[in-house]
Amino acid sequence: MIPFAPGPSKVHAQVPVYLQDAYTAGILSANHRSATFMELYARVEQLFREKLGLPEGYRLIFTSSATENWEILSQSLVQEASYHVYSGAFGKKWVDFAQHIHPKTQALKLEAGQEIPVADLQLPEGTELLAITQNETANASAVSMETLRALRERFPEQLIAVDTTSSMGGITLDFSLADCWYASVQKCFGLPAGLGVLLLSPKAEARCAAVGERGRYNSLSFALENARNHQTHYTPNVLGIYLLCRVLEDMPEIAVVDAQTRARMEAWEAAVAANPHLDFHVPNAATRSRTVLAVTLSEEALQRAKTAASALGYQLGGGYGALKTSTFRLANFPAFTAEESAGMAAFLATFNG
Repeated sequence: MIPFAPGPSKVHAQVPVYLQDAYTAGILSANHRSATFMELYARVEQLFREKLGLPEGYRLIFTSSATENWEILSQSLVQEASYHVYSGAFGKKWVDFAQHIHPKTQALKLEAGQEIPVADLQLPEGTELLAITQNETANASAVSMETLRALRERFPEQLIAVDTTSSMGGITLDFSLADCWYASVQKCFGLPAGLGVLLLSPKAEARCAAVGERGRYNSLSFALENARNHQTHYTPNVLGIYLLCRVLEDMPEIAVVDAQTRARMEAWEAAVAANPHLDFHVPNAATRSRTVLAVTLSEEALQRAKTAASALGYQLGGGYGALKTSTFRLANFPAFTAEESAGMAAFLATFNG
């Protein structure tokens, strides 16, 4: 069964080879204060620059998951309040975590696919961080780099934090447009779950020092102290970091991946648009994700779609939360082969309800 669910999803085809190499090289027993690990950490950070375009001066932090970054950002970079713009369930969860730490935190809820009204957006007085869910895995909506650029120009003083859990590694991201970017490896990086990454600008690093929050096991100041020596603030998922290194080494530069991702999604979109039994959950193509597709249909047709896909060897991703009975989701991640992606396009084109 080919798992088209948007994460955990299909793993990179070379993962079995990487695992054997990790065992042979002794990576599985490497201490996170050892030279072996520090070299690995430095290598991954350099690959983020070479393959994904991470700017010089930005720093890589390893965390347990993308979810942990919600807590880290709020407790270590915010003293009073952040402001969140979101449209889906994961953006809402980020708001809830932030409000638990800073009750003055506020948010703007958009409809799925609604563009952020940048010109009319007003941040409450005292807002220190603007939080944006760039790729909402729950409803398959996305925020463009053009919109992020407009937000950066409109709010130059605030930190901007961006959730790219299901898009980093699959599309081109302009990291210079924000100060904090985070993701998990079980999406576009094609790896087993259990590792998060957090990318920080010099501005975010300076803000961390100014806030001065310390004392927690995952305080950002503590993480940064270790990261400057290419070490981690707690015992990390060393295997996950090694696997990430190998995937980054083997992948082409992100511009090549981006073109492939967009071409495959366009084929899926053409199939859905031509099929009278299917509809887009996000009708606005400009705000539709390139890495996750949500398809709307009746509850009865949804069950038939899952059965028909399963007969072809495809596992459709279920709808998330309130969308569980009215949508299925598809991951358009780099780990899928051209043949698998084309097969899904054919299924979308021929499903007869």
